[in-house]
Amino acid sequence: MGNGNGSDILEDNPLIPQLARVQKKITESADTISLRLVRADSRPLGYRPGQFNMLGLPGFKEAPFSFSSLEDYTGTFVHTIRAAGNVVSALCRLRQGDHVTFRGPFGTGWPLDKALGRNLILVAGGIGMAPLRPVVDYVRENRDSFRDVFLLYGAKTTDDLLYRRQLAQWNEEITVLLAADRVRGELPLPVQEGVVTKLLPRVHTALSETISFMCGPQVMIKFAAGALLLDGQSAGDIYVSLERRMECGVAQCGHCQIGAKFVCKDGPVFALADITRFQDTLL
Repeated sequence: MGNGNGSDILEDNPLIPQLARVQKKITESADTISLRLVRADSRPLGYRPGQFNMLGLPGFKEAPFSFSSLEDYTGTFVHTIRAAGNVVSALCRLRQGDHVTFRGPFGTGWPLDKALGRNLILVAGGIGMAPLRPVVDYVRENRDSFRDVFLLYGAKTTDDLLYRRQLAQWNEEITVLLAADRVRGELPLPVQEGVVTKLLPRVHTALSETISFMCGPQVMIKFAAGALLLDGQSAGDIYVSLERRMECGVAQCGHCQIGAKFVCKDGPVFALADITRFQDTLL
């Protein structure tokens, strides 16, 4: 029941921004940071891996960012942000103790329940690793619930690989395969030169018993999904996270519409079988 003063309605309105404080700022690469944010009222958000928030600052518009951490039920959450554009660059300049507005969580999540008891292939390109990071964390916390798990992660250069401090640790429980167009420097794991799809021949598992999650540049998704389809995986078992210009988060503004669907409400995670008929996905 409400308290009669309308505060319940304001809190539940998805169009009204709420306030969060920067608890910690982590440098991930030369142009990418992670912001650990804590909700002003410390209430949990109740989000799932694959969903997103709209982050904003006074004087700037908002921008969508997928969660890059698991829900910890303390009102704390993490977004990994790559500097590009006015809004994102302003967010990257935030310091510990600064405040940011957010709306969410919005959208669908990765279908982790469908992956239970099966093999799992994660394919990430560049900043596309951020929405898949909570999937990795979930798998590690529930390792006995999954069979073979592979993470195929590629970037332009080895310097652009995110979460470098965690990669070797992840490899202790799942198979982590790395690729980069330009390999330089030392990493705790070997890196194959070239695009991430070159890693697919190193995945040896029954695709008929496998579900795949992909996030990254659309051209990467196109070729990675195409390779798995040719090898026999069903389009209904390949899930992709799409990036589109999202402004309202609740399918009212129409900016993120693809065919008959809205990325903010029906996605951003889609089964490949549900979106290949839409020409503007390029998949």
